[in-house]
This record gives sequence, C-alpha cells and structure tokens, in this order.
Amino acid sequence: MPKRMLVGILVLGALVATAGSVCAQRNPRGKAKLNLAGKLIFVEYGRPSLHGRTIQEMLKGLPAGGVWRLGADTSTTFSTSRDLMFGDTKIPKGDYSLWAREEAEDSWKLVFNSQHGQPGTQHNSNLDIAAVAMKISRAADPPDEVTISLTKTKAGGMIAIEWGDLRLFTSFY
Repeated sequence: MPKRMLVGILVLGALVATAGSVCAQRNPRGKAKLNLAGKLIFVEYGRPSLHGRTIQEMLKGLPAGGVWRLGADTSTTFSTSRDLMFGDTKIPKGDYSLWAREEAEDSWKLVFNSQHGQPGTQHNSNLDIAAVAMKISRAADPPDEVTISLTKTKAGGMIAIEWGDLRLFTSFY
C-alpha cells in the first residue's frame, strides 16, 4: 500500500474517532468557577434535561447507597488549586470526579473520587477519597437542566446542585 494512501486512511480514522467522541457528548456542558483567596475552584459537568419528567422519575432506578453522576456523558470534574475543608473533611488540591450518594430518603453525600474524565456511569468506589454530608431543600426556581453552582460565602464557599425541584448543597472553606 502506498505511503500516501496509508496516511489518508489514518487521518480518516482519526476524524471518525473524533466525531464519534463529540457525538457521544449529547448534552450541553456546564461550568462553574469560584476564586477563593486567590485560588481557583472549578466544576465542569454535563447538563441533561428533564424534558417534562420529574427528578423522582429520573433517579428512581438509583439503588439505596447508589451514586448519581451529577450530570451526563463524561463524569463531572471538580478541580481545586487549594486544599478545601468541608466541615471536618479535608479535600486536598487536585482533580476529582464528583458523585452524589443517597444515604437514605432526603439524606445525600457529595462523593469525591480520585478518578476523573471517565464515562459518567463508571464509578469505582475503591477510588473514593471522601464523602461529605449535603443539605437538601427544594429549588426556588427549578431548572430543567442539571445546574451546579459555586458561590462565595462569608466563611468560604458553597457548592449547590439543582435539578428540577431538588437542591443539594454544602459549604467549604
């Protein structure tokens, strides 16, 4: 096979693989950033829509103790350029995937996992580094798409996850 033809086949293969990867990301991506004491905290996530369904319908298949990937497509990534404290739990600076684990009805924990960038349903609990309690409330203005926000507070910051009428949140410093 001539070298030129081989190069053409390789380029075509790379283009097809790239297109497949882009098409696999069917949902829009969201980002949240917070500058805390000169250090950046960043979340990047997929934003699936309810499309007329309820959050209860969307999470009904989640078994007790199961994890929700907090988005869609590729795992949700949490990056921090400084160590953070969530109550008594230290999250060292670095990159993590984020998950929510329903402990019991109306009791959730935010799970930090050392693996990130994997397909969103591939959670390896052996790589969990911490799980912190989250508070639950009902969203004042329920979003159709998953929305993750980072906001500054007097003591540090807060992360909130909203989808439909579900609002999970916890503070850090």
